[in-house]
Amino acid sequence: MSKDTITGRIYEKIFELLEEQPEGVRWVDLSAEIKLFVPAFHPKTVNGCVWKLIEKYPDKVYKPEKGLFRLLKYKPA
Repeated sequence: MSKDTITGRIYEKIFELLEEQPEGVRWVDLSAEIKLFVPAFHPKTVNGCVWKLIEKYPDKVYKPEKGLFRLLKYKPA
């Protein structure tokens, strides 16, 4: 994940938000927080990053239910 790219910055913010909320974060809340973080990011780029989060980082993130993202380290045993 490169911090020099737009998508890299988006993913960095997503992981920061997920780290702060062990119970998970809803898709709509992730998108809204990222848009507040840098309003100049194109909405479709933000949506694409959130949508592909599980596909791109299956070793870090999972969805315990539809629309909810959580870090694997917070997954119940």
